Amino acid sequence: MTGKRGDAPVIVKRVVKKGHGHHGGSWKVAYADFVTAMMAFFLVMWIVGMDDKTKQAIEGYFSNPAGYKRGYGAGASPISAGTTPTEMRTKQFRLIVHQAEQRAFDAMAQRLREKADSLRGMLGSAAIEVHVVEGGLRIELIDGGASDVFFNRGSAALRPLGQVALSLVAGELISLRNPIVVEGHTDAIPYGDPAYSNWELSTDRANAARRELEASGVSPGRIAEVRGFAARQPRLRSDPSAAVNRRITIMLPFSPIADPEPRASASESD
Repeated sequence: MTGKRGDAPVIVKRVVKKGHGHHGGSWKVAYADFVTAMMAFFLVMWIVGMDDKTKQAIEGYFSNPAGYKRGYGAGASPISAGTTPTEMRTKQFRLIVHQAEQRAFDAMAQRLREKADSLRGMLGSAAIEVHVVEGGLRIELIDGGASDVFFNRGSAALRPLGQVALSLVAGELISLRNPIVVEGHTDAIPYGDPAYSNWELSTDRANAARRELEASGVSPGRIAEVRGFAARQPRLRSDPSAAVNRRITIMLPFSPIADPEPRASASESD
């Protein structure tokens, strides 16, 4: 705009203030790509470690996922059964689960042996033994000699070292999901009270061990069974009265995968 004649023109500048622009979200996309790539990498490494039959089953699924999922009956993969009226094959699934648990049990057994070694000076003639057997992972707290290390003589009361040992075991068990079976065993020396035999003693000791495991962090829902065997399953069969027969056994069985019931064929259903 201009003023009076002869005056210099007045220039009015209008400044439009703009807010700060939003920060770019490109880093989120890059991070998501990175996470996806890492997931794919670990998936590939997991598959590489499988046996040839399992690799072929997975390859068949990804070659024709729609056909496999709908159950066209192609290939040896258990996924191929889909919704067809054929019996689902669980051999590959069983093998994968068993191998994974075998590796987990082996690693845990090694860690427990190392922790048990730290108590060796206090255990004396007693022992903590860990083995992966055909049925699963077996942990045993074994008394030895004339001393009572884990329990008071003729009693289900845990001694301090028994509490420490069970707490040590519980610290490892909480990392798994397998059910837990706790067993109590005695030697063949008859208990003095006729109203309280080795059967009651072995069962009460197993229950005491169960309570200590739960107090140390093991979920009560994982306790599948608590058993008392008295002297019926001696560790040293040649000497049923030996102190090594007095023990607590903690068993983690391999996960069973039951075969599903065969489905009726189309002709049978008509």
